[in-house]
Amino acid sequence: MKTARIQLRLRELPQLFNSMDPSPFLDRDLDADAEEFIVSWAREHPKDHELELTIHLTTPPPADRAAGVQEAIHHYFSLRAQMKQNEFRQLMRRGRLSLIIGLLFLTGCLFLAGIVAGLGTGTASDIVREGLTIVGWVAMWRPLEIYLYSWWPLRDEQRLLARLARMQVRLVLPPAEKT
Repeated sequence: MKTARIQLRLRELPQLFNSMDPSPFLDRDLDADAEEFIVSWAREHPKDHELELTIHLTTPPPADRAAGVQEAIHHYFSLRAQMKQNEFRQLMRRGRLSLIIGLLFLTGCLFLAGIVAGLGTGTASDIVREGLTIVGWVAMWRPLEIYLYSWWPLRDEQRLLARLARMQVRLVLPPAEKT
């Protein structure tokens, strides 16, 4: 499998994480700018490549922090991937409910249009019949939009976050100063 590399340069390791997050180190959120940088570069690489994040640091971090960076990043992106998966499930649930409601409404409109057509012919009857048919099909707009278009971006984002959750993370530290 081919590997695509993402290079990130920081002065110190805490820049990678959200400084306002009081969570323990492994549970911290990434800094919004760092996350955006990593995700945008990951999108640029082919989907069939595994990802590797190389973090170049100017200041060496404490050993315990350096050891937990990959786990913290995996944990963060894994949680984000789960959130996108949940969003996808909610969208599909909304799509099913919208489809049921839309089909029932369309059926009712077509039934009423059939009744109106049986009541008589004429311009008013034709307008009402066509109007009911159009309104019934318009009610199908949202379920069709969900099932044809809305799910793709969520699924792509979830897959990207899952790739990021398993990427290799390497720290490149500055050379040790000789005394």
